[in-house]
This record gives sequence, C-alpha cells and structure tokens, in this order.
Amino acid sequence: VKIAIASDHAAFELKEKVKNYLLGKGIEVEDHGTYSEESVDYPDYAKKVVQSILSNEADFGILLCGTGLGMSIAANRYRGIRAALCLFPDMARLARSHNNANILVLPGRLIGAELAFWIVDTFLSTPFDGGRHERRIRKIDEV
Repeated sequence: VKIAIASDHAAFELKEKVKNYLLGKGIEVEDHGTYSEESVDYPDYAKKVVQSILSNEADFGILLCGTGLGMSIAANRYRGIRAALCLFPDMARLARSHNNANILVLPGRLIGAELAFWIVDTFLSTPFDGGRHERRIRKIDEV
C-alpha cells in the first residue's frame, strides 16, 4: 500500500506524526508537504494528493488541515475523489465500507495523535462493501 499525504501549516505537526507512524508500520508514504508551519494555501496541497490518487501513483491519500473542512471541500471538487473527514474510527470504517473513500481527511487542531492513528488504521484496514453502495457511488460520479 502506498499513501500520499499532505497538510497545510495548521496540521503540519499531526501530519508528521501520522507519516512517521505509517513509516514505522512499513507503509510507503509519499509526502507532498507542507514541510513547515509557515502559512500555505491548503487547496495547493489537496491537489497534489488528488493527482497522486487519480494517476494511480498512490493507493490512498491522507489530507490534514486545521478543521479538515477546507481539505475536504478542495479534494471533493475532483471527479473520482471521495474524501472523507473523519473524527472517529467508526466514521473511517463507514467512509471506506459504504462510500469507498479514497482520501482520509483529518482535523489537525481537533484530534490528537493517538486518535489519528486509530482512525488511520481503521480507514486502511476496512474494505469497500460494494453492492448497493456501488450504485450510490455511480450516482455521485454522474454529477
């Protein structure tokens, strides 16, 4: 599994912790920045992860910003992207099993590292259920 990850300045610290957690588990990580707490524009970083997913360079993406809202909005502007803001592991499980989410969005200012790791593990270990959910995703893609 290869993960593309990026954050804005507000979530830089949590991004680094999540990246190191994944690397420690032997998961390949493609870090698209930001690389400091200097102010940046989150849509630029969402685009980089989206491009990695759409070009099949990465299997999943993780985006982080202060609340997760900006990254979610930016990423979901792209056809074929299903970015899910998850604050709890159950949200991550359902985002994968029902929505086939391909990008996990985390709120750097609202959760701590341990909860983020639990959410990430749940997201990455949950398969898509398919079935009736596939029909719903096709309807979204038609928009």
